[in-house]
Amino acid sequence: MSEPDTIKDSLQTKVSELPTRCGVYQFLDANQNPLYIGKAVNLRSRVRSYFRKDAHVQGRIRLLIAKAVDVQVIVTDNEAEALILENNLIKERKPRYNINLKDDKTYPYICIKKEPFPRIFTTRRILKDGSKYFGPYTDVGIMKRALTVIRSIFKLRTCSLDLSPEPIERGKYQTCLEYHIKKCAAPCVGYQSAESYDKTVAQIEMLLKGHTSALKHTLQEAMQTASEAREYEEAARLRNQIDAIETYAQRQKVVTATLVDRDLFALATARDENAAVGICFKVREGKIIGREHKIMRQIEGHEDAVLMQHYVENYYTQSAFFPEEVFLNTPISEPEVIAEFLTIRRGKKVTLLTPQRGQKAELMRMVQANADLLLGEFKLELLKRGEDRIPFAIKSLQSDLSLSKLPKRIECFDISHLGGTGTVASCIVFQNGRPRKSDYRSYKIRSVPDGKPDDFLSMEEAIRRRFQRIRNEDGPWPDLVVVDGGKGQLSSAVKALIETDTYGKFPIIGLSKRLEEVYFPDDKEPYHIAKQSASLQLIQRVRDEAHRFAVTIQRKQRKSRLLHSELLNIPGVGPKTVQKLIRAFGSVRRIKQTDEKALKNIVGPALAKQIEEYFSKEMNVQ
Repeated sequence: MSEPDTIKDSLQTKVSELPTRCGVYQFLDANQNPLYIGKAVNLRSRVRSYFRKDAHVQGRIRLLIAKAVDVQVIVTDNEAEALILENNLIKERKPRYNINLKDDKTYPYICIKKEPFPRIFTTRRILKDGSKYFGPYTDVGIMKRALTVIRSIFKLRTCSLDLSPEPIERGKYQTCLEYHIKKCAAPCVGYQSAESYDKTVAQIEMLLKGHTSALKHTLQEAMQTASEAREYEEAARLRNQIDAIETYAQRQKVVTATLVDRDLFALATARDENAAVGICFKVREGKIIGREHKIMRQIEGHEDAVLMQHYVENYYTQSAFFPEEVFLNTPISEPEVIAEFLTIRRGKKVTLLTPQRGQKAELMRMVQANADLLLGEFKLELLKRGEDRIPFAIKSLQSDLSLSKLPKRIECFDISHLGGTGTVASCIVFQNGRPRKSDYRSYKIRSVPDGKPDDFLSMEEAIRRRFQRIRNEDGPWPDLVVVDGGKGQLSSAVKALIETDTYGKFPIIGLSKRLEEVYFPDDKEPYHIAKQSASLQLIQRVRDEAHRFAVTIQRKQRKSRLLHSELLNIPGVGPKTVQKLIRAFGSVRRIKQTDEKALKNIVGPALAKQIEEYFSKEMNVQ
């Protein structure tokens, strides 16, 4: 048994022994680097699902399992703990096959620093030092307005002095200009107590959370108390604070008359770009106080419900505030997990809704429109980046072949066979000068009898089948098609394109092996590109890759036929039995190494004995 087979057997054995409790699992590669991190209510059941045959339909999972050599699990007491642990591990270890969820840029936060007499300032870095962060603010104007209001109505220090009790008691500091212009109450010299300062900070937190009504009520009570105590200067200062807060609140868009705290989530996906945008509008006391969004990459194989789940989880594991209601434009895959997590964090029930009609549905349509807009901006940015990074070889090829557009997507076809048997055609794709292996295709040629090689007819069939399908599915269309061969192969390809009504939709050329000459369909003489040019080297690289892929496919098929024919030599073994054996043991070599008892479980005692005797005789002959 080979080492990879042994590893996979060991891995599946370990999976079958995993606990059935809630927790987090990690697939690891040979270097113990994380490939994928996930959470599960039942660890054993969830991890085993990756090894079912239907799971291998997705290329992402197939690659993941092929590279995995170990799985590690961490058991948690409940799903909420698993959610937090999963999110933290993903951020820390950055596994390759998880959804890549990140800000499109680094947005600022308002930080309330954890220190004696906390400072309040903006930052783009989040430190795990116990400080409180509000944001991120994708609209910097909203953040600046909030800071302006805070600094105009609350007396806060702006210095970075150490205001622990010892230096204050020693009289180490003196009052500064901020105190004399009445912007700071001078806690550095003991003019303001820690309790009074903390009370001010608590009021600022209410403002940043959008709870302006509650803050106004608190200040009005304080103003009334000051007035009754004939502290008219203090009452006037509180009145000015209330007026400033009302002005600030009036600038916020009112979206509902209900004074309720809500977060509104929407998702927009671009499957062609393998990306999505998640957006959240923060509604506090019926007013929108801000929004944030994140870009999700590597979304292939994930449904919208899973993407929304990831975005909501990521958002709330970083949030310091939890609303009464959460609105979603797309149902999430595990709503009960999110609901439990939010309820635990808030201390009260949190309701998850997907509005379908009425004012709430209209509100969600507005959020969705913003998500679509951000996705459009992101795709435009990708397009600009792509244009800026077009390889020189592609620009050179456009110039040398006088093409009307840049050949960003190039498809190349080649034929391979062994003495006319097992003929296959390969179709490989280069995108922006690089192989795009997920788009590679191969074709078993049916129109050519085995043993009678005909490259022209084989090329015609491959081109016909390829572009019949592309026409039916309306893309993706190539910018240039290269046929490996000279005038004959090119003529066969053109004939197939005419039959499928796709001729003229894109340029097609032939590249002969002997002199590296380029042929166009309407030209009798070949076209010569400079031998050392980047454009010819690109075409040669494309052609060589098509040849390599065709030969690889042809060899695999030949090997498969040889393996199957060897098993068919055993008396009583037919095609269905061969299929059973290969499915159970994976290869003929492993079947040879398997004892009669294991074979008996698959094909019964009589055939097991026949197979055992056949391979025993073969070994004796050798």
